This record gives sequence, C-alpha cells and structure tokens, in this order.
Amino acid sequence: MTITLIPELGVEITPDIPYFDLRQRAEAACRSAEMLEENGLHITTSDEDREAAAILTTAYAANSSKASKAVSTQRASSLTPASLQSLRVYLDEYGRQVVNHAVEVRHLVTNKLLEESQNPDPRIRIRALELLGKVSDVGLFTEKHEVTVTHQTTEDLRHKLREKLQKLTRPTMLVPSGVEMGGEIIDVDAELGLSDSADAVYEPEDPEEFNDDNG
Repeated sequence: MTITLIPELGVEITPDIPYFDLRQRAEAACRSAEMLEENGLHITTSDEDREAAAILTTAYAANSSKASKAVSTQRASSLTPASLQSLRVYLDEYGRQVVNHAVEVRHLVTNKLLEESQNPDPRIRIRALELLGKVSDVGLFTEKHEVTVTHQTTEDLRHKLREKLQKLTRPTMLVPSGVEMGGEIIDVDAELGLSDSADAVYEPEDPEEFNDDNG
C-alpha cells in the first residue's frame, strides 16, 4: 500500500541541538507507528521488544541526558515499532511515578514540620512555623507587589513638568515654557521636542521679570 506523505514546510532546522530527549523521540516514533497501523501495518510486541524498552527506561531513569544522547537517530531507527511503543508506555509510567514521589515527599516534609511546630523548644517551633508559612500553598510570607499604571496625555505631562521646573527655579513666578539657566532662556518644550520648532528659544515679553535674582 502506498502512503503519500505531505511534508510540513517552513520548519526551521536548528543544528545546534545536541540531542533529543528520549521521551520526545519515543513519542514522535510512536506517532509514526500509529499512522502505519492505520494504513494496515500489524504490530506485535514480543518479549525482546519489552526487554529492550525496559533497558532503555532503566538507563533513562539513571541518567536521562546520557541515555538520550546514546539513542541517536541511527540507533533509534534500529528499534522495532513495538519496542518504541513499549518504551513510551514505560517512560510515561516512570514520569507519573516521579511526580507521585515528589508529591509524597512534599506531604512528608509538611507533616514533619507540623509535628515540629509543637516542639517544646521555642526556636525549633518558630522555625517550623516559618517554613510552613513559606509553603506555596500557604504563602504567608510571600511578598506581593502591586503596580499601578496611570496613562497621561502629552499635555498633562508637559504641564506637570513646567510646575516642577517652576518650583526648582522661581516658585512664585509663572513661566509658560521658558526657564532661565546660566543667564540664558531655555525653551523647555523645544528641548524636549514638544514644540513645533525644536530650535525655538523662548523670549519673554518683559526681560526684566527674569532679572530679579540674577542682578
């Protein structure tokens, strides 16, 4: 039976990947085997297939990266579809056991801390309560930060900037957009690029109003 394969275009090939995780490789190979089964391939699992899958699962449990590197594309192609299917089943079960073991350890530690929270020694009791408070389910000592974002228009920002500059220069003087610095009148809007002409220099109508403090 002829199977027409349509390649997926646009997938970037990254040669910098040192190896594929064995679980991912087994999952991909099993999807191919399932497609072949849908098109008439009959897969029978033998004891040799189960043994090969068990050996790979044991190696993966001992050192996942080392086992994944050892099962290269060339070596994986020599495995039978049945052994790859068994490998996926074993690795999935291994993953569930790891998760369950982690949950069991978490419960064990939490229960032990609960026991120590009744310790007659106040130092041990307080320390146990502190660690219990840091458990993510409790979150008693978790710091929470609230960020408030206020959106303002350009005109509002310009007005607030003028007010601050007025306080820094002459608190009692109303300055529309110019500030005197070093004897020179600076157009704040022009310097910040807010005016129509960035080269414009503010000229007050009455120059004497800026000469009170500078003589």
